[in-house]
Parts: sequence; C-alpha cells; structure tokens
Amino acid sequence: MAYDIKNVFYLDTTLALANAAGGGASEQLDLSAYVDPIARGRSKGTGLAIYKVHFSVDDSGSNDPIGATESGIFRCALIAGLGTGTQAVGSVAFANNTINAANDLAVAGFDFFAPDAMGASTTSSIAMMKWLEPSEKVPYVVVRDNVCLVAEVAANLSNASTVSCRLECAQIPLDQATLNQLLRTQTV
Repeated sequence: MAYDIKNVFYLDTTLALANAAGGGASEQLDLSAYVDPIARGRSKGTGLAIYKVHFSVDDSGSNDPIGATESGIFRCALIAGLGTGTQAVGSVAFANNTINAANDLAVAGFDFFAPDAMGASTTSSIAMMKWLEPSEKVPYVVVRDNVCLVAEVAANLSNASTVSCRLECAQIPLDQATLNQLLRTQTV
C-alpha cells in the first residue's frame, strides 16, 4: 500500500530520561489494536506500516528545548517487538547491537549530543544525528504487538529530559508469505 493521506494516522510515545543517571531506558508502545498476524478465512493478516518517525528532545516537564549547559550524550531508537516495557534509566541493559542499524528490528534511531558535551567551539548547538529511518516508499512493517522507544545514556544528563516520538503509520493487509517472513525476522 502506498503512502496515502487517507490511510495514514499518528501514534506517539515519550521516554523520560533522568538527570545524573546512565544506562538503558525503555518505554513500550502497545500495537496490539493495529496488528493481527493471523489470517482468518478470506481476510488477510494485518501489519503496521511505519512510514516516518519524528523525534524531539525537550527539557523535562516543559516545552523548552534543551539548555546550553546540558552535557548529556545518548543514543535513542525505536525497536520493533523488543518487549522491555517501561524501564527507568539504568534499569535495563541492552545486548550489543540492539540500538544500532545492525539490528533488523530497529525502525528508526538517532544520536544526541548536548551543547556542553561538544566543547567550547559549539557551545550553543545541539546535535541530533539520525542514523536510521523508514521512508514513504519503503516503510518498516511491524507484525509484533509492540515497539519500544529506547535510549542508552552514555554521558549523564545534567538535567532531566524527555524524548518524544511520533510515528506516521497505516494498517496494511499482508499476504501469508510476507506475513510469515516478517514474523520470522521480527523475533528478539
């Protein structure tokens, strides 16, 4: 199914990142209302096609952008079928290659470098570098019942922050062969 304004809808979630804490964090988004991997009679199974993923990082508890004195560094991603639930920073340890483009379950991701973490030459800029994203022509199709917004904090944040994520998605029918292939590849 092509990207079509009539079929596309939005889902969103947020992930809280505490200050002075490092390690992994997770927020799970339940997709069970949008995904049905079982074909019944003449009806096909359905998956959730994710066409675009938008991220923002805000000063926690406000609508303000990250301040110039922030020094944190983290990697963040949306991972299909991870099933880690809601975990505070430092409560989850991710296996190697979980939060990078080598993971077949990675839908989208970015690296965040706060202003103070980048040194005096770039004191007022924030670097959010996307390293993976789906597209309108080639969406990431999820057939599992969840996606998790995850982060690995490498350099502790000096202030609490919130990562927000918005997905542009649509329910799509899947033939049995495609559905079986996606179910095999989307196992943790």
